[in-house]
Amino acid sequence: MKIEGRKRTTETGISPLVEKYWLQRYDLFSSYDDGIKMDEEGWFSVTPEEIAMRHAERSGGGCVIDCFSGVGGNAIQFAKIFIWGCHHVVAIDIDPRKIELAFNNAKIYGVEDCIDFIIGDFFQLASSLKGDVVFLAPPWGGPSYKTIPTFSLDLLKPKDGYSIFQAAQAITPNIIMFLPRNVDLRQVEELSWLSSPPLNIEIEENHVQNHLKGITAYFGGTAFGKKMEVREGKTFTACGLCKQTGHNCRS
Repeated sequence: MKIEGRKRTTETGISPLVEKYWLQRYDLFSSYDDGIKMDEEGWFSVTPEEIAMRHAERSGGGCVIDCFSGVGGNAIQFAKIFIWGCHHVVAIDIDPRKIELAFNNAKIYGVEDCIDFIIGDFFQLASSLKGDVVFLAPPWGGPSYKTIPTFSLDLLKPKDGYSIFQAAQAITPNIIMFLPRNVDLRQVEELSWLSSPPLNIEIEENHVQNHLKGITAYFGGTAFGKKMEVREGKTFTACGLCKQTGHNCRS
C-alpha cells in the first residue's frame, strides 16, 4: 500500500521541478510517510533534517526565533532538542500557507505545542521580538542559485544578506545563518564586523550523504561551541508541555 501511495504522489502531486527533491524526501523529513505536507517551494528550500538537527544542537538554549520558517524543518528540530527542557521556538513566515504546512509537520513530530507560529513580515516584527538565538535561512532564489559561480549576499530574499543580518542583530548577537554552498565567504565574514566589537564567527560546511548542501555561519555565542548565557527576565509564551506538566519555561 505504501509503495502504491508513493507512486500516486509522484504522478499527480510532484512537478518536474521538484521531482529530484522528492527522491530525497527522507533526507528532508525522516517521518515523511507519516503525513508531512509540502508546497513546491518547500521542496527545494527546506533544510535537510540532518543539517537542521546540527543547527539545533549548536543553538545553545533559551528562546530560538526562526525568522523564515517555511514548512518548518528547522523549527521542528529546535523544538525537538529543547522539548524536555521546555525551551521555546518562534517560527515566522509571511506566507499563511507555509505556516499551515509547518504546523501540520510539527504535529507529525509531536512538537507543535512548543512552537509559536506567527504569520508576518520578519522585518516589521523584529523590533518587538525577544530571543536568545536568531536562526536565518532566508530564501536563496530557487534552485537556480547553483548556476552562480559565487553567490553574493545581495541575492538573498526578500532583502540582501546585510539587511537581514542587521535586523537579526537588533534581537541578539547570537545568530545562526544557513547559506548556499557557493556563497561568498568573504562577505559572510564581513557580517561579523557589523557589530562593535566584531562578533565571533565560525563557518562550517554541511554535508548529507557526502554531498555538500550548504554553509552555516555561527555568530556570537553560537560560535565555537561557546556556552551562552540565557538572559533572565525575558518574556516567554508557555508551551504545551508547560501547560501539561506545570514546568515553567523561565526556570
